[in-house]
Amino acid sequence: MKSFLYPKINPPSFTWVRPESGAGGKVHEWIQPITTLVAPEKCKETEVVILGVPLSRSSISASGASEFPDAFRRSWRNFATYNLDDDVDLSEISALDVGDVPMHVTNISKCHENIVEASATLHQQFLNSKVCAIGGDHSITAMMVKGMQQAKPTEEIGILQFDTHFDLRDMSDNGPSNGTPMRNLIESGVVKGSNMYNIGLHGFFNTKDLKQYADEKGVNYVTLRTARKKGIEESVQLCLEELASKVDTIYLTVDMDVLDIAYAPGVPASTPGGMTTEELLKGVLVAGRHPKVKAMDIVCLDPLKDTLVQPTVKLGTHIFLTFLTGVMLRQIDSN
Repeated sequence: MKSFLYPKINPPSFTWVRPESGAGGKVHEWIQPITTLVAPEKCKETEVVILGVPLSRSSISASGASEFPDAFRRSWRNFATYNLDDDVDLSEISALDVGDVPMHVTNISKCHENIVEASATLHQQFLNSKVCAIGGDHSITAMMVKGMQQAKPTEEIGILQFDTHFDLRDMSDNGPSNGTPMRNLIESGVVKGSNMYNIGLHGFFNTKDLKQYADEKGVNYVTLRTARKKGIEESVQLCLEELASKVDTIYLTVDMDVLDIAYAPGVPASTPGGMTTEELLKGVLVAGRHPKVKAMDIVCLDPLKDTLVQPTVKLGTHIFLTFLTGVMLRQIDSN
């Protein structure tokens, strides 16, 4: 069965059996798979749209990040819709799982074309929804943003990036890999370097030439050391305020390798000295509250590298739910 919205989107890789009447307050009982809709045309005003993007063939390091969309869905039963910390219940907003972008077995370019097309269609169909892409490696970000730009060509797009790396590698050396999405967006003219803000860079995980390229293109970046001195929440808020003064729409991308290796065993390029779980969740919550943040992704999480209890998978889901908590709080703030 194909999506009524976009024939090339496959149904969700995994769906839960939903209760016949009444919800028990769990995430897997709240998020609605598109295949179960009785009147699908009524879903266009849904507030949150989830798209699986199971691509990791374009990863520089060996990665099973393509398995995360499925693991993400399976983890939902571990979470309630109610967030005790902020006293909000996510079940008060609507969420729709539209399925997965199909991936070609060998042709990465075709995979990327499919992502762009799916993103453009979703942003056209769901004009007021928060589109949440579940990757996949970081190459998907450039494609999701290109699709957004196709759907909204008059809007200036900015990027808020949580990452250990610049992701500005030379396209001629690396192609559209997980090391090149930000350079891809700059060189394709979709996003200006000055409209990119990266928080979380640290240590010995970027070469000097990438820093020089970032400076040349006006990319804004805050090292993790600097962000910690100022405070993670304040640092994120300042970046958002600067970015919001220049753009119409902000796209949030969360590369899970921004986390310290101790907190994220299921990340292919994890490093020592990265963010703690608490720091990343705080940053994502601040981003979720900002009215110009209209789409996000979570990338570079490999369930196959995770431990048996799946701490990294659960954290990825927690990040998604935390972002939506911010979305709910922005609605409360505006009332």
